[in-house]
Amino acid sequence: MKQIPYWLDTAPALPDRSGKDLPDEADVVVIGGGLTGLSTAYHAARKGARVVLVEKDKVGSGASGRNGSMCTQGITIGVGEARKRFGQERARELYDAFREAVDVVEELTHTEKIDCDFNRAGRLGVAFKPQHFESMKATQRDLADNFDHETQLLTRSELKSELGSDYYHGALLDPLSAALHVGKYVHGLAEAAERAGAEIHERNAATGLTRLPGGGFLVETLHGTIRAKQVMAATDAYTDKALPWFRKRLINVGSFIIVTEPLGEARAKELIPNARLVVDSKNVGHYLRLTPDNRLAFGGRARFAPSNPASDVKSGDILKQEMTEIFPQLAGVRVDYVWGGMVGFSWDRLPHAGEENGLYYSMGYCGHGVQMATYMGRAVAEMMDGKPEANPLRGLGFPKVPVPFYNGTPWFLPFGGAYYKAKDRLR
Repeated sequence: MKQIPYWLDTAPALPDRSGKDLPDEADVVVIGGGLTGLSTAYHAARKGARVVLVEKDKVGSGASGRNGSMCTQGITIGVGEARKRFGQERARELYDAFREAVDVVEELTHTEKIDCDFNRAGRLGVAFKPQHFESMKATQRDLADNFDHETQLLTRSELKSELGSDYYHGALLDPLSAALHVGKYVHGLAEAAERAGAEIHERNAATGLTRLPGGGFLVETLHGTIRAKQVMAATDAYTDKALPWFRKRLINVGSFIIVTEPLGEARAKELIPNARLVVDSKNVGHYLRLTPDNRLAFGGRARFAPSNPASDVKSGDILKQEMTEIFPQLAGVRVDYVWGGMVGFSWDRLPHAGEENGLYYSMGYCGHGVQMATYMGRAVAEMMDGKPEANPLRGLGFPKVPVPFYNGTPWFLPFGGAYYKAKDRLR
């Protein structure tokens, strides 16, 4: 069993981008080599800026290469909550941004010829409890009437044509959400950024920032210092002590994934006949999909614990047990991959982007990072070019941190996790 992300292991080998000399100065320095950073670097370089990206490990080594490889529509807090907080007009603007984000990913894959198995496979939101299905009925009407988004409601019996399991009570099918191979996508986006003129420096962490009196920043890294007119923080759940203001505004939650041995096409189609992306409605839920080579990828918040080799194995055991509860026919199937990673959540469960004390940022994607990171990278490039209206999240400043003396270590997660798991058990 490999303890590395399937998506990175099965992507083309990345070139070694470490050991290069930093230039003395740049127009834009991007901190972080995930999808947010790569998209920012790509779009800023296409505008003619001299862009340098520094990444403390390898591009895609954080959340961008460790996720479920889903590119789904839908606002993180749900349309009803968005309307309650912001009113219908602003809720619609936010919803449209999340929808457009998937289009941006698709456009990039075509424009830059990124071979990453992009496919509008559709997303099945499956109901864990009967009352969840009743809520889905109301959501379907709301999406159609107020957000111009047509979805399909599937009863428990109709769901049998989409899922080889009797575990759920129905589903809401969004036909426009997409699957992709995120390892290949990260690889292709890095190459596209370099073709546009951006420099990528791996294994070179940013260690400090100093704002200069005449404007711009001095960016200290492990292997040198660079002067930048503008700096973009693109670190999300992997924000470290070099960016303390952002670190305390994020709650980093562990997520874990297993991937089975190849099942063969026939057996894979018995599980998910139309290769949908599947996300359940539990408080501590699961997400699953077939891989391009007919394995089942099955993920979730198995344990409210950090990711490390021992923790990942324990989480993998839990996930396999939960997978076979949903699909008893997989009881004897071998697990070939297990890994974990961190997901960046904000206190209000919305992503945030803007400028703080001269530093640009976008982070807190709350599990919607593949599409929103790409989209917000483009938006931040526009913002740095003097177009603040390009930010769909404008005005949504980070909320006040509700936990005194919080420094980015979410000590309270096991307690919250136990509470929500108990709620799930109460049928």
